[in-house]
Amino acid sequence: MRPTAFLSYSHADQDRVRVLAGALEQAGIDVWWDTLIEGGAVFAKSVEVALARCDAVIVAWSRVSVSSDWVLDEASQGREMRKLVPVSLDGTMPPLGFRQYLAVDLLGWRGDASAPQIATIVRGVEAVVGRSADAAAYRGSLHAPGSRSPPRLTRRAILLATGGAALAGAVGVFAWRSGRLGGDPPASTSNKVAVLPFKNLSGDTSQDYFSDGLSEELRSTLARNLKLQVMAQTSSAKFRDHTEDAVAIASHLGVGYLLDGTVRRSGEVARITADLIDGHTGFSRWSQSFDRSLHDIFAVQSEIARTVASALAAEMTPDPKVPAGSAGTLAAEGGTRSAQAFDAYLQGRALYDLSADEASERAALAQFDLAIAADPDYAPAHAARARSLTAIANQYGKAGQLQELYESAIESAQRAIEIAPGLADAYSTLGFTLFQGKLDARGAREPFERSRELGAGEATVLARYAQYSARVGRSQDAAAAIQRALLLDKLNPLIHRAAGAIEYAARNYQASIPPTRQALQMNPQMSRAHAAIGDALFMLGRHDEARTEYLAEPASDSGLTGLAVVEHRLGNEQSARDAFAKIEEEGARLRYQQAQVLAQWGQLDAAIARLQQARAIGDSGLVYARNDPLLDPLRGDPRFAELLKSIGFE
Repeated sequence: MRPTAFLSYSHADQDRVRVLAGALEQAGIDVWWDTLIEGGAVFAKSVEVALARCDAVIVAWSRVSVSSDWVLDEASQGREMRKLVPVSLDGTMPPLGFRQYLAVDLLGWRGDASAPQIATIVRGVEAVVGRSADAAAYRGSLHAPGSRSPPRLTRRAILLATGGAALAGAVGVFAWRSGRLGGDPPASTSNKVAVLPFKNLSGDTSQDYFSDGLSEELRSTLARNLKLQVMAQTSSAKFRDHTEDAVAIASHLGVGYLLDGTVRRSGEVARITADLIDGHTGFSRWSQSFDRSLHDIFAVQSEIARTVASALAAEMTPDPKVPAGSAGTLAAEGGTRSAQAFDAYLQGRALYDLSADEASERAALAQFDLAIAADPDYAPAHAARARSLTAIANQYGKAGQLQELYESAIESAQRAIEIAPGLADAYSTLGFTLFQGKLDARGAREPFERSRELGAGEATVLARYAQYSARVGRSQDAAAAIQRALLLDKLNPLIHRAAGAIEYAARNYQASIPPTRQALQMNPQMSRAHAAIGDALFMLGRHDEARTEYLAEPASDSGLTGLAVVEHRLGNEQSARDAFAKIEEEGARLRYQQAQVLAQWGQLDAAIARLQQARAIGDSGLVYARNDPLLDPLRGDPRFAELLKSIGFE
């Protein structure tokens, strides 16, 4: 049996509505409509009967009908009966009271009964009748929030239901032209968006780095707008292959909107589909496809980012390097228009994020070098090169290589700043390298402060700043920065571990344990988290519990240091000596850890000697010295005070 739809319209739109009614009839919908419906109350009874008997109420909003009392009454009746299926004939926004309902935009429709706009209306009618697989989901977008549970659609179902780019004409155009995204989400999430990892549809998994990199470039572009809160990469990436629906994902992340998409790359051409999803309804608010050569990829990034920001009522800051009216802008300050450089940069970043071993770290560095060779003015590549060099020095560098590696890293970071004075990541990287590599706490302050000013929307930048602030004794600045980083990257275990470390540095030992436990729940294999909890428990006098945590620590240097200290405190001298002997086997690499143990054992002169040796070789462990409680026995020694002064601690 064919469903019956009551078609409400204004007489001024009669010609347009006649075409619509005919198309719906061809599509399998019986349409009740009357050309004299605005003639007077003589037709009121027949209208009332038709409304009561219909399966759905299709309201044709237009510039004229939004002021029609008849149409408003019929739309209200349809809403109350939970049968409303709204359309917009000319792109006009529905009147107040009806803007929370998804309307199909017919502005570009040419009367074709097989057009996607008609298919969308038919799905809406079937939904309110309850005859389609998508009924419950669609119905959730038609009725007022709170009238029933939100729709539960998987990411795949959302993309299929919206019909990709086709729905951009059918639904998305209206929502975006209105300047709003349907019903306003709660204020707490109205400016919060998560960019999910774009799916690689190329059929070649070796191209995953490209779709991932494009997602991150879009995320970085959006994060430059301080009016938006953009969820960081790590939290967003948790839902790469997740089976949860859009509403659940948005709830987990605490955002109002999700930006999802796909990338299909073939040679030097890429098709990118971007889809903005309302996290409160699960429905697409805008979808569009872009076919571009890789030379135009940066314009696409900017176009998507600016469109999303505009939809969230937050105007993107124009890039000063691009003239007004230019076809596109760089994805970020100091970006590149070289496809070769961009490709190498994305491959390098994928390898750097992998952080599997020294080989992967050096392979990442090689890709960043290739990117810079292709475009010497590619600032993010210079910044990435600096981070890569610092990571290699910290984790794999030999004592005689450290200074050369750190000097090269500093030069790269400074070059990135020279090219792009507004690139927050470049300042953050410079501060990190000066502090960790050169042990120059005073010199690192200015670039870290500048990174905080420019990178208020970037979780990684904020986390680096927070940890620096904690180490130099600015606990309030550290707490404020890490809390914002947590808001932007709430599912990143590294950020939670950093939050615990900041509490520990402030001597809030009990408070440091919960965020570190949270990090372990997210990543049970995380290194240095058990040891961090053990340190807090040790300082709280809970030595047996601390020992258990040290034994569970996968990073041998941290676990052995803790065991050497706690076994000594528990009176297990042989176990303590055995643990310390293994630390000493590492020689110069663990001078700082050796000093921690010796200080706790009361061997103060030996501890000072190890710290001085660590200072001579540039041991990055010394960044913890200012407020490390394990070194408290040394606080009254002038040699220790001189050591702290040489690092730039105040």
